[in-house]
Amino acid sequence: MDSLIRRLEAHRVGESEGSCDSGHTDESAGGTMLAQKLIPTGTLGPANRGRLLQALYDVGASSRAELARLTGVTRGTIGGIVQPLIDQGVLAEGEMIPPKEAGGKPGTKLWFSNEARPICAVLLLHDRVSACLVSLEGEVYGQHGAEFPKNLTDPSDAFRIISTCVEEAIASGKPILGIGVAVAGMINTETGAIVTVSLAPFLNGFPLEAELKKRFGVPACVDQDTRALLVGDRWFGKGRGRKHFASVYIGETLGGAIYLDGRLYRGPSGAGGEIGHTTVDMKGRICQCGRRGCWETIASSKWLTEEAKTRRLPQAHSLDVSRLLSLVNDSVPGARELLQDYAFNISIGLANLQQFMAPNFIVIHGDIVRGGNTILHLIQETFGDLVFHRPGDEIIVDFGASDCMAALRGAASLLLSELLNFVI
Repeated sequence: MDSLIRRLEAHRVGESEGSCDSGHTDESAGGTMLAQKLIPTGTLGPANRGRLLQALYDVGASSRAELARLTGVTRGTIGGIVQPLIDQGVLAEGEMIPPKEAGGKPGTKLWFSNEARPICAVLLLHDRVSACLVSLEGEVYGQHGAEFPKNLTDPSDAFRIISTCVEEAIASGKPILGIGVAVAGMINTETGAIVTVSLAPFLNGFPLEAELKKRFGVPACVDQDTRALLVGDRWFGKGRGRKHFASVYIGETLGGAIYLDGRLYRGPSGAGGEIGHTTVDMKGRICQCGRRGCWETIASSKWLTEEAKTRRLPQAHSLDVSRLLSLVNDSVPGARELLQDYAFNISIGLANLQQFMAPNFIVIHGDIVRGGNTILHLIQETFGDLVFHRPGDEIIVDFGASDCMAALRGAASLLLSELLNFVI
């Protein structure tokens, strides 16, 4: 595993390897990506290793023979890739598999080792920071958190709090592979610096990735929180094995990320994902970004609270979607209409995303998930009425996780993708 860390520090696989299209993708009718064919030359070992590990994540514990079949190479080629990963403690041998033919050799299942070094995952919000350890299987442990003082203005003080949180997390386990950070703000992914964090201007321009590398001496990767959610869905969640899907966060803010044709979409220097600031009402409310009629102004949890006050629902100041459902169940006047309006407002933005990029599978995270199947079914119904349906297409909207675990797994997945040469 140490060699993988040294390799990441010394060399990242360039576009000639990471974006090579010479592999073949097996895809079911439902749009599920099973595996890419390995690159058959000996000069692209890191890329082949990444594709093999991608296949393993997608299909689960597999034998060498199964991996050879999925990736289109010989068992000998698979063995040449797998054995160093076993020696480095990344993979481990599992249960025995009887041979399918008489006289054949029994195989063993390969999966990620319990002894492999974990990744430290960090979620950075405008008012607090959380850190934990995430295993290569996605297990979360050693979680710690801290709030920023309300009078905080110095970025060095903020970094001291972040570093302390990381130290507390890594103190509870074995040495780490690196640090992945999901930030609720705009990130320059070429430099790993924070561009801006709403409500936390003291973090604007801070070179977080460079400072973490300097402080802890391990690889680090920093990206936007919604993109981290998507990468977490890709490896550990409902996007696992899919070639096309989107992840959307709906809470106090709105954001999204797209995975198209087996790749995470990033604009120049990490731009994009600001779906909450797409315009849905030219004469609508002023958004916190200063523009008028953003999707966020009609579909965030803040809108829900403000609208509850306007409609004079009881205890509107503390109303969220789960409490709104309680009011609906109690037949409180106006509650059902507000719930239906909220579902419709959410569906508008989701439909715009589907019409433009056609991910066909959208995973929703955030506060809205606490509404459960009741509001999910309302969203699915109104969303279905707003999008075009092509013959043979299956378009699905589903809920992911509501808590920070999904974002923390996503932060770890950012680093995992860099470290193991996954194409994202």
